[in-house]
Amino acid sequence: MQRPLDQRSRSSKPTTIHGCAQSGDLLALQKLLRGNPSLLNDRNPVMAQTPLHVSSGYNNVEIVKFLLNWQGPEKVELEAKNMYGETPLHMAAKNGCNAAAQLLLAHGAIVEAKANNGMTPLHLAVWYSLRAEDCSTVKTLLDYNADCSSKDNEGMTPLNHLSQGPGSEKLRELLHRYLDEQIKRRALEACSETKAKMDELEDALSNIVGLNDLKSQLRRWAKGMLLDERRKALGLKVGSRKPPHMAFLGNPGTGKTMVARVLGRLLHMVGVLPTDKVTEVQRTDLVGEFVGHTGPKTRRKIKEAEGGILFVDEAYRLIPMQKSDDKDYGLEALEEIMSVMDSGKVVVIFAGYSEPMKRVISSNEGFCRRVTKFFHFGDFNSQELAKILNLKMNNQTEDSLLYGFRLHPSCSVDSVAALIERETTEKQRKEMNGGLVDPMLVNARENLDLRLSFECIDTDELLTITIEDLEAGLSLLSQQVQHD
Repeated sequence: MQRPLDQRSRSSKPTTIHGCAQSGDLLALQKLLRGNPSLLNDRNPVMAQTPLHVSSGYNNVEIVKFLLNWQGPEKVELEAKNMYGETPLHMAAKNGCNAAAQLLLAHGAIVEAKANNGMTPLHLAVWYSLRAEDCSTVKTLLDYNADCSSKDNEGMTPLNHLSQGPGSEKLRELLHRYLDEQIKRRALEACSETKAKMDELEDALSNIVGLNDLKSQLRRWAKGMLLDERRKALGLKVGSRKPPHMAFLGNPGTGKTMVARVLGRLLHMVGVLPTDKVTEVQRTDLVGEFVGHTGPKTRRKIKEAEGGILFVDEAYRLIPMQKSDDKDYGLEALEEIMSVMDSGKVVVIFAGYSEPMKRVISSNEGFCRRVTKFFHFGDFNSQELAKILNLKMNNQTEDSLLYGFRLHPSCSVDSVAALIERETTEKQRKEMNGGLVDPMLVNARENLDLRLSFECIDTDELLTITIEDLEAGLSLLSQQVQHD
């Protein structure tokens, strides 16, 4: 069979490394390469092919093997591309060189490599098989999991290139069989990945105390988005979900910022957002002091948040208390944010006290059309605050002041809840919510330091916060709050 690589006669002894690669003269190629190792990846004129391209396209297996196992300072370029963007595996595939293709694949050649026209080796192997009625190279590529649904630049898959003639039936049957297997395998892989992602979400939700309605909504979103991933893995066409813009309503310390971060990870995890970043802003980050300052200032923050979540804390401060306040530029900032909410480039969460947030909701007629999910963050009771305290102590990072410390077994959730209930007022708990826990723990550690002597060498005692330390920490916090 005539080969398309080079029309020169084989009768004359080759003098170049590419000629040796074409003719199969291993001894001559070895001599040239040992005399000048830089020839290993040398490109020939016009086609810009390496010796590995040429030997692969002529199925000169011994030369292919020698080049792949070359032990010189320079390694053979397994993914080198010629002028058409074809790799050595493309050359083996387009010429039905099954033995060369097997060697290349065994050495790690990329089965999904794409030429300039977007064709993979499988596309080219199908073309060869149609001409030669030889499916062996196609079978080899499929055994290495070549993607039957990969599309070239014209949107054509290897199956699309098959003719309707009787000679293509065997090839069509082979490709369809492997395509079905690939779809099933992807579905199983997607199922495993889905479970892992749901486990990751559940782990994040386990660190959120209370907020059961919100957690149920997050689970529903996650399940729907992950099922869409599986549908796509099975080759089904489904519409893309648009992430919803939200309003988080509640007092400070109720977990609004933490939930926004969990939501960012969720939307990134399921592919809705390209990043998991949450950009937190307040009025001072958006509103300028003079005419013409607010628009650019707000747009910079929106640009910074693109691909993730823009978390607007105390959003009600953008709206003046009095409608007659013409010098307030907060409305301009809000309108800038509203103008990009339909773009899909950023998810916006407005957060703040429930009552003042009504001003934001009524300030713009498009607000409720764009902000479709409203979540109410209730105040924490003593039991929930005790759970938060225990969670914080069990999840300290190395940069935390409390890293390495632990609670005494007597500091159960119930005993800490009873302590909080006894030592704080309902007003304090509503005003501080989760913000009560960190200063309480810091004060407790200081109390531990205060009561220990320098002679203490008991490692457990040096690192253990007791219920008495927590009580002292809470007492000191109450004094600080009263003083403020």
